[in-house]
Amino acid sequence: MDKDLSRPPLPGAGRRYISTAGIAQKGDAYFVALRKPGANLGILWEFPGGKAEEGESPQTALSREYREEFTAEITVGEELFEGAFCSKDKDYLLKVYRIEFLSSPEDFVLTEHSEYRWADRKALEILDFAPSDGMIRDFLLGRGGGN
Repeated sequence: MDKDLSRPPLPGAGRRYISTAGIAQKGDAYFVALRKPGANLGILWEFPGGKAEEGESPQTALSREYREEFTAEITVGEELFEGAFCSKDKDYLLKVYRIEFLSSPEDFVLTEHSEYRWADRKALEILDFAPSDGMIRDFLLGRGGGN
């Protein structure tokens, strides 16, 4: 089918959005959180993060998301990898960073999640992750992931 070149493109067409995730590590375990039932991607585990707003750097977006979702302050470190995914007909570039907590997880207030845990390799293998977080899990387990 030929494209209709007489029509202007839809707003946002061809745009790639930025999504972020933070990897906090304690020994051989990684910080993961379970989305609340009824929420987008509810009852799936994730490496928390979120979408960057217009004009916001990925690092700033990641810090903002941790404040909003956990009332947590973090330090954003090195970028570990990038990956691509599609959600709700939008293309995303996933940027994954190493993070450190400046506050204790015991003090977190969970606003988007029902629980969190430190997951070792064995737990990473069996937890049910959101689709885009599966590539992060695979990266951490040495099975590829990212671009």
